[in-house]
Amino acid sequence: MLCYNDFMSTLNVRTDEAMEKALQALTEDGQSRTEAVRGALLHAYRERLIRQAKADAERVEADPNDRAEMLAIQRYMGVSE
Repeated sequence: MLCYNDFMSTLNVRTDEAMEKALQALTEDGQSRTEAVRGALLHAYRERLIRQAKADAERVEADPNDRAEMLAIQRYMGVSE
């Protein structure tokens, strides 16, 4: 397991019927409820980062000044004509 520091905190979560159903499905393969929640949290975080990166890329693509700067950098690096 990858750990960025020497301590791990505890998080208590109140579950409703929908969450219990999801947890049951996610633990059918033998992983613990804790592992299922960790995995779901990390998945949600990655998805958010991807959405943010896509939004940033769309913003840069729509900005002519940013596009010109990217092209200048690519030309300087020799990866664009």
